[in-house]
Amino acid sequence: MKIVGIVGSNADFSYNRLLLQYIARSFKKLIDVDVVDIKDIPMFNQSNDQTDSVPIQNLKNKILNADGVIIATPEYNHTIPSALQSVLEWLSFKIHPLDGKPVMIVGASYDVQGSSRSQLHLRQVLDAPGVNAVVMPGNEFLLGQVHKAFDDDGNLKDSKTVQFLETCIKKFIRFIKVINVIDAPEGMKDLSSTEDLYATGTIDTTIQGVDMMADDWVEQAAEKVGAVEGSTYVKLDRGILTVDQLNYFLKSMPAELTYADSNNQFLYYNHKFDAEDMLASRRPEQVGYPLAECHPKRAFSSVAWVIQQLRNKKEDVVRTHVPTHGPDKFVVHSYQAIRDEEGNYLGINEYVQDIKPIIDWYLEQTGQQLTGSNVDAVSGATSKVDTVSGATVKDN
Repeated sequence: MKIVGIVGSNADFSYNRLLLQYIARSFKKLIDVDVVDIKDIPMFNQSNDQTDSVPIQNLKNKILNADGVIIATPEYNHTIPSALQSVLEWLSFKIHPLDGKPVMIVGASYDVQGSSRSQLHLRQVLDAPGVNAVVMPGNEFLLGQVHKAFDDDGNLKDSKTVQFLETCIKKFIRFIKVINVIDAPEGMKDLSSTEDLYATGTIDTTIQGVDMMADDWVEQAAEKVGAVEGSTYVKLDRGILTVDQLNYFLKSMPAELTYADSNNQFLYYNHKFDAEDMLASRRPEQVGYPLAECHPKRAFSSVAWVIQQLRNKKEDVVRTHVPTHGPDKFVVHSYQAIRDEEGNYLGINEYVQDIKPIIDWYLEQTGQQLTGSNVDAVSGATSKVDTVSGATVKDN
């Protein structure tokens, strides 16, 4: 489970940073914690909008890509540090990555009571409408007299403190799972157990006798079935193309295409960019994998739900906006059902596009503008509603 740990102080040395580093190191079998500093985040100033600056965008993207957030706050004058308050103001100004995100609060302080008052204040801030985080109730981890709490190796000395912290971490993991179920579409929570994402069965087109997880699955499978390639002609429904022409044709498509069959095996993608340059990362050796090996376990219920919508003909296409590519892109993942002439489900055509250039071109050609509440048609600032598609989004 991927967690962002936000250090609530911009000091060069911070016991709260030490606490998060200890959590990341000691509980790595439970959670994967990315400890993030806020030292480079500028102080909030509405008149000097720096929402699109690299530090703020990086923090936003880390939060959006995480399953949850742990904030470690010290206590200054009975409240949270001004630096942390400033960061939260940036994260609720034009971008809202904490909206609906599970958050756990911890804190360390020299005081005997730990950071109890600053934690209480932080809960109020995170509950504000512009922030709208989902804060785990109770289970306050208050590390008092912190200057005596760690040994020279940065480990907590008291075994009971360690046990309580582990209990809090495990409860946070369960809390995240509960929030995911609450936010899931109707029926999603049970589908990952009924949809065979590991592709253990077979269908008529399954190439048997080849390890799905082999890095050279394509080459092995092609040899086993005698697949044609190169200049060999293929007769299609309304056309005749060589295999090379088909490859060039598919690579020229203005979208990243992925084919997974009805047995939930990943069979193809139009490989034109390296994984790090793609909107949705794919690697050549993944072709042949079952879908379970192409997604993290935390996404299984969502993947299964999409497949069930298409397999059971509830939808022909499911679309989702992925707001993790920065404000200059509007990336849409479309999951299109592939069916035969009788309407039988054959798999998924997933195509991923940045549709912002198309929208910009359309507006330029027609002279129209995006209008509506909370939409800045000039700068493309964050909106709650995309008035072209009508889709609800959290941020750009």
